[in-house]
Amino acid sequence: MAAHVPLILASSSPRRRELLAESGYCFEVMTAPIEETLPAHLTVRETVLLNARRKGSAVAVLHPAACVVAADTLVALEGRPLGKPATLDAAGQMLAALSGRTHQVYSGVWIEHRDAGRLAAFTEVSQVRFRALGPVEMEDYLRRVHVLDKAGAYAAQEEGAAGIIEAIDGSRTNVIGLPMERLAPILNRMGFRPG
Repeated sequence: MAAHVPLILASSSPRRRELLAESGYCFEVMTAPIEETLPAHLTVRETVLLNARRKGSAVAVLHPAACVVAADTLVALEGRPLGKPATLDAAGQMLAALSGRTHQVYSGVWIEHRDAGRLAAFTEVSQVRFRALGPVEMEDYLRRVHVLDKAGAYAAQEEGAAGIIEAIDGSRTNVIGLPMERLAPILNRMGFRPG
């Protein structure tokens, strides 16, 4: 079935594109103008799944013959979501809060093939522990890495991440933004295989 069904990634994230491409999938990228929300009454897990569903369904409505994959990722510290910092000062405050502590990275993933009536969704959480960071290390990291489009003001795959991340318990691809260990088997069941 999937041989004639396009696979669409409903995300403008270069990191998600790289993860899907590195896993060998052929896909197109299409996004809808959906603003991510942080509803106060939802948990972080519920929020990432809501945002993934909103992004995925908006693209699936426009492309019902395609299988659409959408995702949303948030960093959380003690149950409180840390979004994308608006300024470098805010990014520095986030890094200082994460320094020497363990936090969670949540992703929600929504897979929808509207014409076939097929739907799958899941959430993934990974535990990430930062080394204790000094002010000079944080300034250096903020100077080298573009952090303003990254939840929690850091990126696991970027230069310098190895220096600030002490350990990851769980999926590393989840921390980057698309948990491939969980997504690949679902795509396989829907007839999409790498290559």
